Amino acid sequence: MVDVGQQAPEFTLPDQEMKSVSLSDFRGEKAVVLSFHIFSFTGG
Repeated sequence: MVDVGQQAPEFTLPDQEMKSVSLSDFRGEKAVVLSFHIFSFTGG
C-alpha cells in the first residue's frame, strides 16, 4: 500500500504499442499520473 506523499515503488508496464515502460524512465524528467478505472471495459 502506498500512502499519499510516499514515493511510488518501481514498476514496468506495457504502453499502447506493447513496449515496456518503467517508472524510472521518467524519474526527474516528467510528472507521472496513474489512473485506475476498475470497471472500464468490463460491462459493469
